[in-house]
Amino acid sequence: MVRIEIANQIKHLKLDRRLIRRVIQWIMRQTNIKTGEVSVAIVDDPTMAALHGRYLNDPAPTDVLSFVLETGPEHLEGEVVVSYDTAVAKAKELRVSVASELLLYIVHGTLHLVGYDDITPALRRKMRAAEKHVFEALRIPYPGPEENSKKNRGRACEAKKRRRTDSKSGKG
Repeated sequence: MVRIEIANQIKHLKLDRRLIRRVIQWIMRQTNIKTGEVSVAIVDDPTMAALHGRYLNDPAPTDVLSFVLETGPEHLEGEVVVSYDTAVAKAKELRVSVASELLLYIVHGTLHLVGYDDITPALRRKMRAAEKHVFEALRIPYPGPEENSKKNRGRACEAKKRRRTDSKSGKG
């Protein structure tokens, strides 16, 4: 069994810990990981920036960091750290819920733990497809970019806004 620890450093944030565990356990089962531990930490941007600087030599905050601590046949120990502040900003920009954006970061980080990468466009497409598959398989609305393009989320929102405006003006 894979044990999942969740540390929420954001005092006012209410997390759906059950959903987070369900998503991580599903990814572990799909990748044949039977034992280990995954720790998830929700932190603020200053904490994320410090970690990003320390481990990746980049002092800017980022959305998610993943650390594989130990791996073996059917075994994994790792950490996923996600930024609440970054999720709030991105969720507002993309008009999605903060909870959905954070869950996307957790899925993304967990996929990194099990071997997915996104350093090239082709690998990024595979990662996005895997993210979407996780959400769809668990019947959770997917907050990520459609057709592998973050621009499309904004376009879809703009189109909805135009339709609302058009219908109010009698054009739709």
